[in-house]
Amino acid sequence: MYHLNKVSAALAAVGLSAAVLIGQSVIADTDNAVGDAQAAMSKSVATKDVSPVTNGVSQKLTGDNKTSMSLNKLLPTIKYSTENLPAMAKKVNDASWTPGTNIDRTIGTKLQALLNWHHSGVGAVDGYWGKNTKKAMQAFQKANGLSVTEALNTETWQALTSDKALMTQPVLVSYQLTDADVDIKTTTIPAGATAKAELEGLYYENVIEALAEKFHMSEKYLQTLNPNASFSAGETITVYNPGNPNTAPVSRVVADKTTQTLYAYDDKGTLVASYPTTVGSTATPSPSGTHTVEVKVHEPNYTYTANDGSKAILPPGPNNPVGSVWIGLSKPSYGIHGSPDPARISRQASAGCVRLTNWDALALLGVIQDGATVEFK
Repeated sequence: MYHLNKVSAALAAVGLSAAVLIGQSVIADTDNAVGDAQAAMSKSVATKDVSPVTNGVSQKLTGDNKTSMSLNKLLPTIKYSTENLPAMAKKVNDASWTPGTNIDRTIGTKLQALLNWHHSGVGAVDGYWGKNTKKAMQAFQKANGLSVTEALNTETWQALTSDKALMTQPVLVSYQLTDADVDIKTTTIPAGATAKAELEGLYYENVIEALAEKFHMSEKYLQTLNPNASFSAGETITVYNPGNPNTAPVSRVVADKTTQTLYAYDDKGTLVASYPTTVGSTATPSPSGTHTVEVKVHEPNYTYTANDGSKAILPPGPNNPVGSVWIGLSKPSYGIHGSPDPARISRQASAGCVRLTNWDALALLGVIQDGATVEFK
């Protein structure tokens, strides 16, 4: 379990926001944390022809509203191109599912993109139909009043592809690496808390890890798409286009322990986003009931307490045990936070809290309201 210290609690009481609470300490009391496509059949469900943009920008939100400005500070702007894309990327961008067709990696990548762009998060994009993609599809169905199914169907695909603006967005794009992308602080993450506490920061271990998180992908898929890349400044690589996050203010979230999904609602009760999550574990279950958001921290520290009572303060960084975000609750010891291992979301245990990918945690941090309701069910 994770505990906010007394300073954090005091700051929360006077309503300080994430922008003020950078570097706040977060505390833990134990070491628990720890086919190729078949031929198209019957009637095609292909979308109308659209002309994808040649050059575009993701995660740059317009407007002077509070949530857009907050998200622009938290998420990197991504400038991309669709020029000189490799054949595999073009195939993904042109892909369309038809009834009776297996979801191979081409269709799987397109499906994951459409779900993400509709704010039904799949976690790390890898192109595979799996547990998190299925959960995201079912959350999308729920949000759109569709029948919740075990497999992709015509009704769902048509709903996913009905937004013409989204359908002009390319799924895989070309991105030219900058000095800022590759000239980053890295470190080897040791196993023990004491050794971690001696580091300047719990940075990424390498550039590939950093780029995978920037583009919301698994490291393996990034490398699959770029088998000959050196990942150096000036090089153009193929990446997933994350699109834009939900911008609707979130006044209530529901952490569903059964589906391992976090559902986000606006003040009218509309489901505006969902995220795959890890909610507690058998050894350290999450709480029950309803609580409220008390504190929001970007780049938190983490204070580890061993069984013998000794403490070690771990520095901020994406590989911090609570990742890049801490959203503390009125229930002492509990919060919504990021993860140093995004590819394992919904597959690993959490010490009683709600664990998201770092990018989902940042997107939620930008829109969740002070005092928002957090319900565990």
